[in-house]
Amino acid sequence: MYKYELHTHTAEVSPCAASAAADTVALYKEHGYDGLVITDHYSPMTFMNHGIIKPQNSADYYLTGYRNALAAAGDEFTVLLGMEMRFYGNGNDYLVYGVTEDFIRNNGNLMIYYPRRFHNLTAKNNMIFVQAHPFRPYIFRTNPRFLDGCEVYNAKDSEKGTNEKALEWADKHNMKIRTGGADFHREAHIVNMSGIMTDTKIKTNNDLVEVLKNGDFEIIKKA
Repeated sequence: MYKYELHTHTAEVSPCAASAAADTVALYKEHGYDGLVITDHYSPMTFMNHGIIKPQNSADYYLTGYRNALAAAGDEFTVLLGMEMRFYGNGNDYLVYGVTEDFIRNNGNLMIYYPRRFHNLTAKNNMIFVQAHPFRPYIFRTNPRFLDGCEVYNAKDSEKGTNEKALEWADKHNMKIRTGGADFHREAHIVNMSGIMTDTKIKTNNDLVEVLKNGDFEIIKKA
């Protein structure tokens, strides 16, 4: 089966990350993965640190980690663009899959959209919008009507009981899309490797979106 990480940050963009994109790609290759999704923080903390008022005008900055990972990947390792979205005014995080560079550039400041409007936008663009680690402290669960699913396994939270609550929440609301990931920020998080295993080789955004919609995968959980 093929293995893909779905929750990865790079030091180039995410202020809380310490592993450069190329080093992260090398680590995942070494551990037998076939690809990963770069989900750098698209959030106030990312842009305010650089005095960026209009993120859409600084797309090249936001795409740096993804592009560096892509350059390091080679032909047999898949790197896809995703994002970890945070809107103004609260601490909720959302993972977005199927993202393109044009989407980042052409939709203005995405932090002003908020879940209902953003979900409409992602649906129109064949993307997937899930709430990340929904039971961490200071997180509020979003109305499931405005989500495609949730992250039911975050390897950084595996000892805290929050993953079990996320799974119960997904069951309660009959969420079809349930993801897992390492929430990788630095080399020490290699012990948290997660993501998905699937019989389908994922090379494009469309491949990933179809696998997640079809449920044709297993979540990788750390031993």
